[in-house]
Amino acid sequence: MELWQYILTIFCAVIASGGFWTFIQSRMTKKDMRTKLLLGIAHDRIIYLGIMYINRGYITKEELVNIQKYLAEPYYKLGGNSIVETVMGRVLKLPLREDKDLYGYISTKEQ
Repeated sequence: MELWQYILTIFCAVIASGGFWTFIQSRMTKKDMRTKLLLGIAHDRIIYLGIMYINRGYITKEELVNIQKYLAEPYYKLGGNSIVETVMGRVLKLPLREDKDLYGYISTKEQ
């Protein structure tokens, strides 16, 4: 037998073994749980921030970029939906205001 035949035989034995498939399945389950956890955290954060901005009555450009680009877009791409779409729809309709002192520690205007 040639070397490639030995390698092919070993490869097929590993693929056919139950331990290999158990390993693959456990990795997929962990990934699914991580994805669900990330979706949950993003969902909570989008709802919390969105309601805060809606109650305040306006949003700054920096806040809009933050919630839309870094939270909502990845959330949708991972398969999230539901009430987040409603909240984001209302957030996107809020008037934009320039924030003089972003989050209390970064000035957006030259002084």
